[in-house]
Amino acid sequence: MPLPSTMTPLATITLASSSSTVTFSNIPQTYTDLVIVSIASGNDGAICIRLNGDTGSNYSSTQVRGNGTTATSNRASNGTYIGGTSNFSVTAGALQTSIWNIQNYANTTTNKTILFRDGMASHITGATVGLWRSTSAITSISLSPEFGTQVFYIGSTFTLYGVKAA
Repeated sequence: MPLPSTMTPLATITLASSSSTVTFSNIPQTYTDLVIVSIASGNDGAICIRLNGDTGSNYSSTQVRGNGTTATSNRASNGTYIGGTSNFSVTAGALQTSIWNIQNYANTTTNKTILFRDGMASHITGATVGLWRSTSAITSISLSPEFGTQVFYIGSTFTLYGVKAA
């Protein structure tokens, strides 16, 4: 299926070796929104996002998730990242599909909002709404498994798209 005319692929990273972090940097400021799509596997943890290298307690999120039988939710305030809902450790090496929508990323007068959907067919599907309490334009995005000692496996793919206003 072709991309909408408002979406432009900016970068794709396909891992040739296992990695604990994937970073998109020098993001052009000429789009209204960003979208990241990943198809990844790893050995533990949900996928987490940090913006502009900020590891401070400047992130908040609300999550809902379900496995076809049970639905749960949680909220995090003053976190050091925005995390996803699926956990690689349940099915080590299983592929997890994730989509992040980052609104108004180049705006320098508002905090940044991220909508995040992820899931593994064999485990769980979820959605997260996250807030980065910063008015800085986003120039770099880092993705990593939730637990710092874990990695994304070889072949995991991450694509960054720029979205222009229609």
